[in-house]
Amino acid sequence: MPGPNGADKSLGDIVSEVSEKGSLLVREEIELAKAEILSKAKTMGRGAGIGVAAGTFLIFAFVMFLHTAAWFLVEVFHLKIWVGFGIVTLVLVILGIIAGLLAAKWLKAGPPTPDMAIEQAKITRDTLEAQTVQRDQLERSLERAPETVQETDKR
Repeated sequence: MPGPNGADKSLGDIVSEVSEKGSLLVREEIELAKAEILSKAKTMGRGAGIGVAAGTFLIFAFVMFLHTAAWFLVEVFHLKIWVGFGIVTLVLVILGIIAGLLAAKWLKAGPPTPDMAIEQAKITRDTLEAQTVQRDQLERSLERAPETVQETDKR
């Protein structure tokens, strides 16, 4: 007579059912992860697109600001138009040279190397080598121990 919880199932049936449900659970978790990643990727894509648009608008705004600065110099100092634009151009060239020199200085530092990780790997290697030496010494002493016991038994 079957029990209230279906206790008449064999152990093989129960194991099979648990295996199927576990497999289903794993597949559903993978699908959930895929859906979550897809949703986040779409949001990040939209954000990147809007960021590019914002950058484009800011570049045009900067160009207009430089144009305005040149005209401001012409008005305030009663200069010819080309002198005002020349001054703005000269300021931009100076800023570009400074930025280039800073970039060259920072890039001369060389490629990024994981110095801390390399040091930790060396420590790990040295520790493992020391353990290997200790293990070898222990094995040799264990090999000698039966010889010592045999020599003691002979006496």
